[in-house]
Amino acid sequence: MSAQEQIKAVVDSNDVVLFMKGTKMMPSCGFSSRVAGVLNFMGVEFQDVNVLADAEIRQGIKDFSDWPTIPQLYVKGEFVGGCDIVTEMTLSGELDALFEAKGVTFDKDAANKIREANG
Repeated sequence: MSAQEQIKAVVDSNDVVLFMKGTKMMPSCGFSSRVAGVLNFMGVEFQDVNVLADAEIRQGIKDFSDWPTIPQLYVKGEFVGGCDIVTEMTLSGELDALFEAKGVTFDKDAANKIREANG
């Protein structure tokens, strides 16, 4: 299976996927840590894919999304964005709205706490 096929299979078979450096429990860069931290704090179940474990996946995800940086968040097959976009969406409430629209379970109180702490 090619890297593109592997990526598509993971994106299609999981509601929320984070392609990141490291894992959700052991992120290997600050940007990946921030996005994984937001998802973990909000209680979102997500599949993590450590791009450092496979060079073909690391380049392949950039080609797949036509987005040059990692981390990359996907929700129900849709590319959402990287760290800056996810951060902005969290603070504006757009991420909550996306999760609600896509039927992804998350802790609304935790999302509100993130906004309160950064408001």
